[in-house]
Amino acid sequence: MAVAPAEIVQFIPYLRRYARALTGSQVSGDEYVRVGLELILEEPQRLQPDEVKLDLFKAFHDAWRVLQPVGADAEAADDDRRPWPDRDLASLPPIERQALLLVCLEEFSHEQAATILSVSEVDVRGLVAQAREDIRRQSAAPILVIEDEPMIAMELTDLVEDMGHIVCGQAATEHGAIELANRLKPALILADIRLRDDESGITAVQQILKNLDVPVIFVTGYPERLLTGETPEPAYVIPKPFDPDMLRAAIGQALSIKKQKAAVP
Repeated sequence: MAVAPAEIVQFIPYLRRYARALTGSQVSGDEYVRVGLELILEEPQRLQPDEVKLDLFKAFHDAWRVLQPVGADAEAADDDRRPWPDRDLASLPPIERQALLLVCLEEFSHEQAATILSVSEVDVRGLVAQAREDIRRQSAAPILVIEDEPMIAMELTDLVEDMGHIVCGQAATEHGAIELANRLKPALILADIRLRDDESGITAVQQILKNLDVPVIFVTGYPERLLTGETPEPAYVIPKPFDPDMLRAAIGQALSIKKQKAAVP
């Protein structure tokens, strides 16, 4: 039985969220999704009615494995053979991080993640454990929290500090967030969409990013507003009430990509 387009469409925002988290970029993440969807159009039998989300994610990874040059050939590969409009797209992160994001961010079971990555369930458990350990060993980073609900701000602070990082500031308004970001220059920002007096966390972040190149994780009760593909959107979106493991995985991934980018001359 063929899968109806509407059944596919409902899971695309999740695939886009995952792809963006892997790459740290809306543009790169959405481009990976496009290629995965093209593979499905060419081979619609890949999708089964009772496993649409899982099959969609597996097609994404299968497309990447087919198109990415491997080993020494990667150095000499002709860019014209790669269907990416952006020639600077990064490789997917290590498989440990892929496994962690599948399990913690997208909430697949270990068995499902194993199917997506074409490895064993035992391997996935080991990969997730290794990724957690890598995150635990990350150097302490200053993190700015933009949140107008005191209890949620406290929960975010506790989680950040439990990970070994530092909350360098908290803001509940647009002006306060912009002022703190420009002065403190955090390594990462956690932000809500709606702030005090109906002000916008999105507007605050847009202003901050004009002067500061910093990853932003939106922790919001309105994730659908940030996964439309119609406007510039963040790479990381976590729904409220947030799952601590999901947020830890996103923080670890965002800081890891920031470090990788800083190391590139």
